[in-house]
Amino acid sequence: MSDLGVNLRAAREDAGVSLSAMAARTHYSKPLLGLLETGKRAIKPEHVTAYARALNVSLDTLYGLPDDPLRVAHEWLVADTPAEVHSAAGRKVGATLAAKLVGRVIELRHLDDVIGGRDLFPLVRKELTSTQNVLNEASYTERTGRRLLTVVGELAQLAGWVASDAGHYAEAQRVYLSGVSAARDAGDPALAGQLLSSLSYQIANVGDPADAALLARSAVKGTEGRTTPVVRALLLERVAWASARARDRDGTQRALDAVDDSYEQRSAGVEEPEWVYWLDRKEIDVMAGRCLTELGDPLTAEPLLSGAIAAYTPSMPERWPSTRRGWPSRTPEPGYSTPRGQRSTVPARPRVE
Repeated sequence: MSDLGVNLRAAREDAGVSLSAMAARTHYSKPLLGLLETGKRAIKPEHVTAYARALNVSLDTLYGLPDDPLRVAHEWLVADTPAEVHSAAGRKVGATLAAKLVGRVIELRHLDDVIGGRDLFPLVRKELTSTQNVLNEASYTERTGRRLLTVVGELAQLAGWVASDAGHYAEAQRVYLSGVSAARDAGDPALAGQLLSSLSYQIANVGDPADAALLARSAVKGTEGRTTPVVRALLLERVAWASARARDRDGTQRALDAVDDSYEQRSAGVEEPEWVYWLDRKEIDVMAGRCLTELGDPLTAEPLLSGAIAAYTPSMPERWPSTRRGWPSRTPEPGYSTPRGQRSTVPARPRVE
């Protein structure tokens, strides 16, 4: 049962209102309200508003803490985006709006660490649509246009990821591919590779792993010499996972070795894109452990996974970034964060020479 569902039920019961009476007050059916309160149906902003009005309580009472991530997502969903505001005003788009949109992508990306795709997808889709409208209808300089295309590409990657997380696989594929076009038009091959490799991850899980491995390798080949070390490590991770799903043991181990090599080439003098903020040494160990488990080698995987689990502290997020960026969120694990540059203390994984 979700915390928000618990809060809805508690507020109704505190007010002495039965589920049948609540249905009459809100005009929602009794079965639907029961599903909302037990967390079996996604709670939308209009549901929370209906409860607040019917029970004469504040939204704060129902949402709980002001910084609750789901409340933040709901507030974003009902508010106009900066792109919508500018579209309504009919003004020329400048660097200020582009900077705002970049900031919103970053905020949405970090929300993805704590909110599941079912709740986040409508919000990201709304942001993507409004930004695409500005790109297609507004006037702007060439430089601002490239920034807008990059924002569209990054939003498409996030929209595809959360759509896939929510089980909307066809929608995710459509959005990923539209993002590839935007990234290419923006002259951002690393982002195009990220979009293609994200799609390969979905195909590895719900389609043909051999096709996924080919797509993931194509993303690496197409960005060769045009990516930063951590980005290349991420793209190679997707090759490793698709290869593991295809039961290609040698291909998996070669990809994992290449991940290690690429990650070790990172340096403070090389600026990485914000969208790889979550990838650190322990994340790589976790992903390597899962690949090895997929290949039926749990003994080699165990120290890699247990070393990461040992880094868990109760104050850290409840979901690993790896479950939001590279592994199914339907099997969440405890979270952790490792300072950039810190090496893992778990035993080294055997390398293929």
